Amino acid sequence: MPHGVEYFGEVRVTAPARLHLGFLDMNGGLGRRFGSLGLTLDGLSTTVRVRPSDRLRASGPSAERALTVARTLCERFRWPATADITLAEAIPEHAGLGSGTQLGLAVGSALAQLHGRAVPVRVLAAELERGARSGIGIGAFENGGVILDGGRGPDGQPPPVIARLPCPEPWRVLLILHRDGQGLHGADEMRAFHTLPPFPAERAAHLCRLTLMTALPALVEGDAEGFGRAVGELQRTVGDHFAPVQGGRFTSPAVAEVLEWLEAEGIPGVGQSSWGPTGFAIVGDPGDGEALLAAARRRWADGPLEFRLCRARNDGATVQTAGYARPAA
Repeated sequence: MPHGVEYFGEVRVTAPARLHLGFLDMNGGLGRRFGSLGLTLDGLSTTVRVRPSDRLRASGPSAERALTVARTLCERFRWPATADITLAEAIPEHAGLGSGTQLGLAVGSALAQLHGRAVPVRVLAAELERGARSGIGIGAFENGGVILDGGRGPDGQPPPVIARLPCPEPWRVLLILHRDGQGLHGADEMRAFHTLPPFPAERAAHLCRLTLMTALPALVEGDAEGFGRAVGELQRTVGDHFAPVQGGRFTSPAVAEVLEWLEAEGIPGVGQSSWGPTGFAIVGDPGDGEALLAAARRRWADGPLEFRLCRARNDGATVQTAGYARPAA
């Protein structure tokens, strides 16, 4: 080792965004409630870099949230509160893309690696109170792909992932982002769930059957239109149930206008991710996706909307370690 140089380790974690395509059973009459279908996205992620430091600090987008996560985990696991956390990029907050779960798991995984600890992802999620209703974000972080979780049971643990399937490579997801828009979150989200009327058992039964007997087989067979039809019906059913607390089937009227246009263009797999305001359309052909992207950008050139075309991601988060050197103090 050269004189006057100190060597350190750096951990870099990149966690992908996800779409929450809808709840299956908000009735809960069988003992488990919610159950979710979701899809992992490529090209939109949270990237965290963690290095040793003499104190705990964070910089970059969502830095305050990252610092809160780090303090919570250092206290819970008795790790030294000494780390420099840099966020190179962050999933937009409260937009329906899983920003909180991905940030928490990325920071937690990076700190665990930095301190030489092996902490399962689901343990990190439970300590951070992530996965309260959906296991999609945890599944996206662990393995990616299209994810089905089994709902929250009486033990209060995050919902288990009961199926994970790869998304066909040609499929694309057109994202409709509402700049500076936010969906319900925090205390407002909790109040909304308490305000909603009971979800009929027969409706929940239909959505579960729709997912098992239509959506997942279409996915395996590469039938984007069949998968899209099932997702569209799931979205309409769940969106109408949530309409009294989010102002309509979809949170953003501007996004709703685009989704209506996409349906008129013959795209059945449209909807809103989680509480929104982010909307999406699932397209089976890359060329069709590019054409829709260009048309949407021309049609809504002015206004609050932004459009992106993404691939699905069939892998989870990446964790990388590297050494670096700096002059000794």
